[in-house]
Amino acid sequence: MIRKLRLKFTAIFMGLTTVFVAVLLSAALVSARDNLEQRSMSILRRAMNTPPGRYSMDLDDGRAALPYFTVDILGGEFYLSGGNTSGPEDTETLEAIVNDCLSQEETEGVLADYSLRYLHKESGWHDRMVFVDMSMERATLRDLFASWLLIALTALLPLLGLSILLSVWAVAPVERAWGQQRQFLSDASHELKTPLTVILSNADLLDGADLPDRPRRWADNIRSEARRMRTLVEEMLSLARVESAEREAVMGEVSLSDVAADCALSFEPVAFEAGKPLQYEIAPGVMTAGDGEKLRRLVSVLLDNAIKYGADGGTIVLTLERTGREARLTVSNPGEPIPPEKLSRLFERFYRGDVSRGEQSGFGLGLSIAAAIAREHRGTLRAESDEVSTRFLYAMPLVRPGKRRPGGEGKTPASEEAAQNE
Repeated sequence: MIRKLRLKFTAIFMGLTTVFVAVLLSAALVSARDNLEQRSMSILRRAMNTPPGRYSMDLDDGRAALPYFTVDILGGEFYLSGGNTSGPEDTETLEAIVNDCLSQEETEGVLADYSLRYLHKESGWHDRMVFVDMSMERATLRDLFASWLLIALTALLPLLGLSILLSVWAVAPVERAWGQQRQFLSDASHELKTPLTVILSNADLLDGADLPDRPRRWADNIRSEARRMRTLVEEMLSLARVESAEREAVMGEVSLSDVAADCALSFEPVAFEAGKPLQYEIAPGVMTAGDGEKLRRLVSVLLDNAIKYGADGGTIVLTLERTGREARLTVSNPGEPIPPEKLSRLFERFYRGDVSRGEQSGFGLGLSIAAAIAREHRGTLRAESDEVSTRFLYAMPLVRPGKRRPGGEGKTPASEEAAQNE
């Protein structure tokens, strides 16, 4: 599919480019033809006003002279009366040219059979005809067309290479999204396969069970794996909702300080039980615009991830500070440094740095959800890792003074109480 999309992009690009070049070439040829025609008509008009008997006059402003000759008709007789060429080689040809010109309804035009452009003027008792040879004009147009066509074809070759490069660049996001979708389906199938296998196995055992003490344990296994599947489906739905373009509610003013403090208090006993104490330093009054529940989910994901993957006995640190016009929240945990090739993939769906997928609880969707929430709030979420610790840094714009959002959607109880006290 990606290959066909690239070929289609290249074909469209080259088709439009070819049409554009063809239009330019046609316009240039029409302009050149008009210029040559005007030049011929200028010679015809000057020759028409030249007294008879004047030959080899320079009527072309010093440029290469076009062959022309003048014919006067008096009393039914015609004779060559001027020009810079002797005209046709024989009298029969000259007579045929004159008769053909007399048969034309227009006083100026082209005799295609003889490759001549003419100008005819009648004055009652006297007719004058001036003829210009169009061979040089046509040869010039042919040479121009050949040279310009060669230039156009030569220019289309590098444009073809450029279109191929542009197709690779333009299709890259589609290819990446396609790869992520395939990986998502593969990982989701893998995650759903294990609990489904356990459920089906226990269900089969229940159908043929003869012992009274085992069905309860098998039923507990079914309930446990069903809850695990429900959690996975809920996380997948949460990720889909967050990544959708439509927002469920209007963003409101949120105290990120209160959100971070609430999350820290909630995870403090969890960290203590895991043997990884939680320390936090939260700047007061950090106000942002967003959805309080979603921001709480983001901070919870970062704390949960730090507790799960932090080194045993290490201290989890949460900080919130103002930096210029941004609020910066950092969650760090000590542990083995994450290699750069894995660090760049932490926010992919279902990705976990552990080689063994079942080594830690969870499905690898938390950081993907956090990254989607960060993008929705016009913020940035990135990860850093070194020998000291692994850190997740989230930054988002502060609410500017005088631009408070109406309604106060997303306010936490603590921020509402502070507003009332003011």
